[in-house]
Amino acid sequence: MTSSRTPDATDTATTAPNTFQVDLRGLVDLLSHHLYSSPRVYVRELLQNAVDASTARLALDPQAPVRIRLSVTDAGAVSIEDSGIGLTSDEVHTLLATIGRSSKRDGLESARQEFLGQFGIGLLACFVVARQIRVVSRSARTPELPPVEWLATDDGSYTVRTLPDEARTEPGTTVYLEARPGAEEWATPGRVEELARDFGSLLPYEVTFTGPDGAQRPVTDRPAVWDRPYATPVARRVALAGHCTKVFGFSPLDTIDLDLPVAGVRGVAHVLPAATSPAHRAGHRVYLKGMLLTDRADNLLPDWAFFVRVVLDTDTLRPTASRENLYDDETLAAVREALGGRIREWLAQLAAGDPDRLASFLAVHHLGVKSLARYDAGLLELMLPWLPFETSDGRVTLDDFVRAHPEVHYTRTVEEFRQVAPIAAAHGLGVINGGYTYDAELVAMLPQIRDGVSVAELDAGAVTAHLDPVAPQQELALSSFLATARTKLDPLGCDVALRAFQPVTVPALFLDDRQARHERDRAAAEADADALWSDILGALRGSAPRARLVLNHNNPLVRRIAAIPDAALAGTAVESLYGQALLMAQRPLRPADTSLLNRAFLGLLEWATHPLDRPVAGTSQEEQS
Repeated sequence: MTSSRTPDATDTATTAPNTFQVDLRGLVDLLSHHLYSSPRVYVRELLQNAVDASTARLALDPQAPVRIRLSVTDAGAVSIEDSGIGLTSDEVHTLLATIGRSSKRDGLESARQEFLGQFGIGLLACFVVARQIRVVSRSARTPELPPVEWLATDDGSYTVRTLPDEARTEPGTTVYLEARPGAEEWATPGRVEELARDFGSLLPYEVTFTGPDGAQRPVTDRPAVWDRPYATPVARRVALAGHCTKVFGFSPLDTIDLDLPVAGVRGVAHVLPAATSPAHRAGHRVYLKGMLLTDRADNLLPDWAFFVRVVLDTDTLRPTASRENLYDDETLAAVREALGGRIREWLAQLAAGDPDRLASFLAVHHLGVKSLARYDAGLLELMLPWLPFETSDGRVTLDDFVRAHPEVHYTRTVEEFRQVAPIAAAHGLGVINGGYTYDAELVAMLPQIRDGVSVAELDAGAVTAHLDPVAPQQELALSSFLATARTKLDPLGCDVALRAFQPVTVPALFLDDRQARHERDRAAAEADADALWSDILGALRGSAPRARLVLNHNNPLVRRIAAIPDAALAGTAVESLYGQALLMAQRPLRPADTSLLNRAFLGLLEWATHPLDRPVAGTSQEEQS
């Protein structure tokens, strides 16, 4: 506890400084439950310390022997021996018993970039599975000194003692672990060997594993599969595909080399054989100087490259404190951009020299290419002959479509397109479905890469203008019916137009655009708002175009409805056409629309079931009877 009063000069003179006390049990709990995702990392820490010790030994003596041997007994006793730099008694006290200290901060600074460890946690991480850690070490700097033993338990206590020369005759270190209760599964021979191969297969030094049977098996498997020589490109492709199946569980559609010597990156990207969601965060496998860092790196590639899984080795990227992911800094941002550029180059090479492979790729991953092309007009131009879009001419590429339709229209929703497409095709109007992911953005970019092409969002006026007008005398003869129709739909914010269009099976077409929809939403909000908000929303009323119901004069039903002499029945029929067109357009129904549909349905039922109860316009009751 500290006092709350302000210290004076006397306090300053007499108060002695204190040092932090560390509760090792609490720290181990913090490591195992919050820093590390799994106890499995203890094997990585053992390998890392052995590799760093070997690197330090070679910096001191380039001719020194290098060996790392990992062993496990049936009883679950884990040990790892290296021929590395070793430690003296003073170094054991300073480095192993002081949390946060590391030999990499003390001397050998010129070799620091070669070390795997960067945080000085080291053997402390082994307490996530160990009850006791025993270290026997002999220093290569002072080989005349006897070996030393450091023995620590998870209660925070340790002892250091000097051993006889015969306890360890050569420089190096051996670490012995005794699993604590509840963690025995992590010290079984099969599990330790599996973890050693997973973490250490690409380590720069030979690592072996010895199980209870006494047989010695290699852990490392270098060079990496992408760096090995092969007799033919086909043999290399087969080997890389086999490695992908082993690591990721799928056979790739293709493989992209990711060789960035300047960035210290070497590896491959495997193209997924099936489509995946752009929102899916891919897990990439990353090695740091040959040691597996993570198989769930999700910040290695640009978001648009969701169609590949990467495995690579790097010596420049920085790990997070847990050494289980990549630290997102400027270096990673530069590498991410460079890897994205390599994938773009691969696409360009396919487009230029291997159209069959490109077509196979786009058949599965056109969405990923579209995502990339939004930010790269050059790539969009390159991909135009290959990218398929849904259009009023069918599923064609943009390149083919703009040749036939220099004036391009697009819809914002799939439903709007599907309603308009048959009519647009019949009347020569070029419409692209922009309701799918990225399509509207790409269509809007067309004028940047194609001269003479104009792009506009489809609106009611554009569609209506392409439909055939009705002869003036015919429209004049139907003026009374059109007036009734407009009166009925005016409260709903909808105009009525008469046109002749194909197919004749469509009696009416509901058309609106984004501005019209905004105006309808504003009017609906104004109707439901209180006085204050009603005034505000009323002030926002603009001159936006209204929705439009286009009646098809070619349709026999429309002509029969237009000939009904009873204005009430004709109005009910128009309301029915309006409701059917709304449903066909898959527009969300407002309360007023729902009420209209119910009223029209019941009204038509009433007319159908009681035809004699309704007078026909222009006749007397006597004539009706």
